[in-house]
Amino acid sequence: MNCFHKDKQRWYHLVLPVLLCISSGEGQLKSAQKSDASKEKAGRFPVVTPGSYGIEPDLSLQVSEYIRRILQDKKGNLWFGTNDQGACRYDGKSLAYFTPKEGMGGEVVRSIIEDRKGNLWFGTNGGVTRYDGKIFTNFTTKDGLPHNEVWSLIQDNSGNIWAGTLNGVCRYNGKKFIAFALPESGIEKPSYRFTPALVWHMTADKKGNVWLGTDGAGVYRFNEKNGFRHFSEKDGLGCNNVTHILEDRNGNVWFGGRQKGGLSRFDGKKFTNFSTKDGMSSNAVWSIFEDKGGILWLSTDGIDRFDGKKFTHINKKDGLINTAVQSIFEDREGRMWFGTGAGLYRFNGKVAVNVTKKGPWK
Repeated sequence: MNCFHKDKQRWYHLVLPVLLCISSGEGQLKSAQKSDASKEKAGRFPVVTPGSYGIEPDLSLQVSEYIRRILQDKKGNLWFGTNDQGACRYDGKSLAYFTPKEGMGGEVVRSIIEDRKGNLWFGTNGGVTRYDGKIFTNFTTKDGLPHNEVWSLIQDNSGNIWAGTLNGVCRYNGKKFIAFALPESGIEKPSYRFTPALVWHMTADKKGNVWLGTDGAGVYRFNEKNGFRHFSEKDGLGCNNVTHILEDRNGNVWFGGRQKGGLSRFDGKKFTNFSTKDGMSSNAVWSIFEDKGGILWLSTDGIDRFDGKKFTHINKKDGLINTAVQSIFEDREGRMWFGTGAGLYRFNGKVAVNVTKKGPWK
């Protein structure tokens, strides 16, 4: 759902879409959504201390206020998932916006992937949307989704499309989505922001496993042979609220948490955790990206880069006016892009440059 609060003074803080703290029970989930109807209609979430993330640029000039996801497709087009303007495409010449009016399932786009056939898939607040370049096809709970609030999408090694939602995970069989029941986590009194049933992020590793990060229920690893295996703080995971998962070139799986441990690395046997004590800017990690050189880029309070030995930082002093970074991406030319809570930035190796509707795109 559209889920950030538009503050009258234009101060912003990185927050994820808000719901009441609800349990994973379906009845409680519906009850919480109903009682939170006013917030859903308002579409924003109250901000915190003004000025904590810097003075914002003119938002009317920005590609969009919130850039939640970035992807470059096989044709070279850049796609941006926004928080209230659907998906935005830059084709090298101009911007085009795709909203429910053009056929998109929702105006909030939290995930974008491109499948092997070149179709684009979007996770929205109105279900899953597939775009073949001409036609939008939308999938909702009528097509098997356990919930229309879709947060994450992946294509696994077998070519299957998975969708992580506010109420669990499902897999597309070519006609409809089939929901998977996640095993009980065994975590007593889990701490969560929305519901432990929320699958915040997913990834497919080189061994064919699918990893699912949840809001308070830790991490699940799935493969066809062994089914699900669960990992939590008891196993060494830094945080049970897993916001992002990435497998690096060496086969290590990294987990970003919204609190506590911050960043966790799993080598197949044990977890190693990193936090502000190790040089990170914050213990909250919202996105993880590995560039072509093997450097990890983390969305924290600004950007942290990790070369395996030390963390370096990109923040206000480096031109990143808004340090509430939500997405990180490297394009085919090796340029780094940051999506923030106040527009789009490109990093030229020294400073972050705000890219508006007028550019500079090159």
